[in-house]
Order: sequence, then structure tokens, then C-alpha cells
Amino acid sequence: MAKEAKVWEIIREAGYEPLENRCIVVSYAPENLSDAIVKFLGVSTEFFVLQICRGELVLVPFGKLDWGLKKEVTLAIPFSKIRDVEMKKAGLNDYLTIRTEEDVITLSIQQKELSFLRSSGILGGSWHGENMDETIKMLQELPKGQK
Repeated sequence: MAKEAKVWEIIREAGYEPLENRCIVVSYAPENLSDAIVKFLGVSTEFFVLQICRGELVLVPFGKLDWGLKKEVTLAIPFSKIRDVEMKKAGLNDYLTIRTEEDVITLSIQQKELSFLRSSGILGGSWHGENMDETIKMLQELPKGQK
């Protein structure tokens, strides 16, 4: 289980300024029903910490074998490039779609009510569920601040 302070340390070392209590565990959303089943069973899912920083969103990966937090940022999206953020509930997960100037990224977020039984609870402990509401609220406000 990654401690939230460790997440912040990795992100600071990469040159970003993480906002406290604004990180959740995510994975890329499945492409179809078969992919959703495989990911639900945990066979081929790669997990990340989505962290809101001062000026950008960043993704920090978990290792595939040991589920330890890697010391790298795999994606950084400046707030200025975000055009729209949409949340949709589907089954046991929520889907976060981020539209930028160049791309559309859809992430799957395990719902906080069941996170203690699922991968997000194992990887993030209690902070995934505790941070979820305010993190999602802030994500949805991002495009409004860019207009």
C-alpha cells in the first residue's frame, strides 16, 4: 500500500507541486466488454495515482508485479490544455473523461464505497476513498477556470 506522503514525495522529486488530499487511484478505462471483464478480474490492469498538482494533472504508475509505486511521472496534463472533464457512473466503477486540445483520455475509478475490497483500497489504503469526492469536484471545475 502506497502512503499518500510517498506519492507527494515522488511527484515533488519530479518537479511538480502536489495538492494535498487530491489524489486517487485510477486505471485506463476498458475498450469493450471483454476488456472490462479482464480488467475487473485484475488480470491485466495497470494502476496509477492521479494527482492534482498546482498547474497540472499527473499520473504516477504502480508496478505490475509488486504493485509498488514507481518513482516516475508517466503523464502530465497542464490545466491550460484541458477543455472538458466528464464523470459517468457505470457498474462498480466511475469513468472520468478528460478532453484536452489534442486528445481524449478516459480513466476508470473504483467507487469509494467498495474500495476497501478492491485494488484501489489495497494500493491506496483509505486515502483513495477519503480523497475521491473533493478530487472529482476539483477535476470537474478545472475547465471552468480556463475560460
